[in-house]
Amino acid sequence: MGKSSKGKGGKNRRKGKNVNGGQKRELIHKEESQEYAQITKMLGNGRIEASCFDGIKRMGHIRGKLRKKVWMGQGDIILVCLRDFQDDQCDVVHKYNSDEARTLKNIGELPESAKINETDTFGADDDEDVNFEFGDDSEDDEDDDELDIDDL
Repeated sequence: MGKSSKGKGGKNRRKGKNVNGGQKRELIHKEESQEYAQITKMLGNGRIEASCFDGIKRMGHIRGKLRKKVWMGQGDIILVCLRDFQDDQCDVVHKYNSDEARTLKNIGELPESAKINETDTFGADDDEDVNFEFGDDSEDDEDDDELDIDDL
C-alpha cells in the first residue's frame, strides 16, 4: 500500500506544477481602491514593502491564501488593495508573473518606468523550491517503484 500512495503523491505534484505554467490565467486589472505595485523589500512574516505606481511606498501585507501558495520576491509586480483608513498600508491580493506584468505594461496599465525583472520570476522561484523540499532522489525512487509495478 505504501508504494502506491507514494507514487501518487509524486504524480500529483508534477501535474500541479505544469498546470500553473501552461494555463493562461485571465489577466486581472485593478479596480477601485486597488493599485499596482512592485515589491521593494521582503520583510518576512507575510509583510512586504512595496512601491505603488501611484508614487507612494506602502507596507504590504500578504493575505494568508497567497502567502502559502504564491512565492513572492523582490521586484515582483503585484496588485494591492488600498485601505481607506491607513494610506500607508495595503494588502496584497494578487501577484503577476513576468508575462502578465509585461502585458500590463504594453497596454498601458503599468508605467513605462516599471522594471520587470524576468530573472526572478523564472529563475530561482519554483524549481529550486521543489527540489529543496523533496530532493531529487525521492523523485527517482518513485519512478522506479512505478516501473516495478508495471513489470509484475
